[in-house]
Amino acid sequence: MHADDTTEWWKDGIVYQVYPRSFQDTTGTGIGDLDGIRARLPHLVALGVDAVWISPIYPSPMKDAGYDITDYRGIEPLFGSLESFARLAEAIHAQGMKLLLDLVPSHSSDQHPWFLESRASRDNPRRDWYVWRDAGPDGGPPSNWIAEFGGAAWEWDDATGQYYLHLYLTEQPALNWRNPELRAAIYDAMRTWFDRGVDGFRVDAVEHLAPDAQGRDNPPVPDWRFEMGPARSLDRRYSAHQPDGFDVVREMRRVADAYPERVLLGEAYGTLDEVMRYYGEALDGFHLPFNFHLIEAPWDPVGLADFIDTYEAALPPGAWPNWVLGNHDRDRVATRWGPQAARCAAMLLLTLRGTPTLWQGDELGMVNETVPPEMLQDPWAVNNPGTGLGRDPVRIPMPWDDGPGRGFTTGTPWLPLSSVASAEAQAEDPGSMLVLYRHLVHLRRNHAALRRGSYARLHADASVLAYAREHDGETLRVALNFSDREVPLPCEGTPLFSTIAARDLKDVTQLLPNEGLILTP
Repeated sequence: MHADDTTEWWKDGIVYQVYPRSFQDTTGTGIGDLDGIRARLPHLVALGVDAVWISPIYPSPMKDAGYDITDYRGIEPLFGSLESFARLAEAIHAQGMKLLLDLVPSHSSDQHPWFLESRASRDNPRRDWYVWRDAGPDGGPPSNWIAEFGGAAWEWDDATGQYYLHLYLTEQPALNWRNPELRAAIYDAMRTWFDRGVDGFRVDAVEHLAPDAQGRDNPPVPDWRFEMGPARSLDRRYSAHQPDGFDVVREMRRVADAYPERVLLGEAYGTLDEVMRYYGEALDGFHLPFNFHLIEAPWDPVGLADFIDTYEAALPPGAWPNWVLGNHDRDRVATRWGPQAARCAAMLLLTLRGTPTLWQGDELGMVNETVPPEMLQDPWAVNNPGTGLGRDPVRIPMPWDDGPGRGFTTGTPWLPLSSVASAEAQAEDPGSMLVLYRHLVHLRRNHAALRRGSYARLHADASVLAYAREHDGETLRVALNFSDREVPLPCEGTPLFSTIAARDLKDVTQLLPNEGLILTP
């Protein structure tokens, strides 16, 4: 497994996801904004990341936190203006960082002018920009597809006597990617942002592009459990990862390739084979289809070692790997695996081969917080009350200091405030999660073996995973103790860095509980 020796920035770099509603509020609304991101750029500079990916900032009724868009070229006034965006882009680039935006191509808001025209009449020129179908033989929905947030994925429209498809909320009608005019409109929006200096896109929910044209029923999943989510009660055989969707991805790539050094990251939850298809047979798809296995996997060294090997072997020749530890949709790593394991997991993320993506707040050890029912925002939680479903607990505002509003806002925050130590306090604490992340990022930036090196598994058992990274004569070894007990060090070498700040690195023969070590031969 050899790394491609290249200087493409997205291969060497680290991506940091900013959720703007929860990053920094400068207006007292309790909701973060673009000027807030700009004000907190010193945090990202000190952390050492290379690219800032910002979740949706487009005009939106906010039925799904901005993933319901009414204008693909504008800025939601809640977050700022095109002028504040331009200031932010300039500031990010002045720091030598790249700027990525979300692209949400599978659906728009039902308030988008396109949809208002589409539902005006069956013969409207934009009717076919969305997916409309006649009722099924029984007069009900055309298929049994289930929306991600629960309920049927089809909504009846009295005015025109047909159903429209929505794979998320009813207020998020599915765009019809088989319509060439719709495709051209989205590609033009991409070009608009590229012309404004955006360096790439994270493309949302790509598995739902161009679902089965025949609208065939999805088969049931025999071992489905409720915590998997309502939509997963069916095998999405006909509503996700369809052949025409992969053609769309290749077209998006051609749009990006017309601009220098642009990158496309794709969000596609699926099997490993499905995810690999998003690279494209000729590597003409996404540069980085997200690999979510660290989010979904148990904290198990043998299982992770086996997956790393399987993932590396599955990559198309020349494809670049990537790893994601957390995001705005999944439980915090410190909640999922525990606060001590989260330190070891940080080393795992930042020493594996491939581009890592950091989720805001993981560098502070943020955890899922309890959100009282009256503050729930996420439609997944609102539509499924009392079930524990919902993403609000992972979208808690950043705790910048210990003053009122934790430095996030002077108003009432849109979600409860965090319970963890502030960024200000952690910056002064050598044993903090923030200082650990800064050290790990620094090591990665200063060792080509960690950025570009080959990966080789050295050891995996019930407690420990160890592997080697090698590049141009430099070799580093990583040993991670997944257990809460002391275990023998499984490989030789001189310790270079430990996840335990006060650790004496002389004559090390044992890994301490939940410890990660980087060693030189």
